[in-house]
Amino acid sequence: MDYDITIYGDEILRKKAEPIKEITPEIKDLAADMLRIMYEAKGVGLAAEQIGRTEAICVIDVPEDCQDPDDYEKNKAIEMPLVMINPEVSEPLGTSRGKEGCLSLPELYMDVTRAKSIAVEYTDLNGERKKVRAYGFLARAVQHETDHLKGILFCDHFSPAQKLLVANKLKRMRRS
Repeated sequence: MDYDITIYGDEILRKKAEPIKEITPEIKDLAADMLRIMYEAKGVGLAAEQIGRTEAICVIDVPEDCQDPDDYEKNKAIEMPLVMINPEVSEPLGTSRGKEGCLSLPELYMDVTRAKSIAVEYTDLNGERKKVRAYGFLARAVQHETDHLKGILFCDHFSPAQKLLVANKLKRMRRS
């Protein structure tokens, strides 16, 4: 199916995702579409809200060269691309400040503080519930995408000074 990436200002980005009760062929197709759209847009993650859907599903594919070598070793057991249905983040450890961007807020990059490591429990496309621990950039991506599923955008994590710095850019996005 054809989808457009939803841009900041669209109210669907603020909606909370609805849990997926069953892994149907339609959900598998949605996951495949989301991966295709994410790759075409040269992103590392995409949540359903970002294409105008409200199911609790997100996809992530963090390349090795985007990760710190130590974190990559720790994340090696997590198979990419990662399709997470009904994900729940827990057990945050440490903090890390790093640059983030978002396909729904094009050309906006800003430092955001997130947990350095998190656990995430999710259902995969085979209907199996899994729990993994993610580190570094992968942990950041998981937190970013699961925030989308709660109606939270990365700009919500900006400091007051950062919000002031990008206020005009956000207003222009909202209007277009």
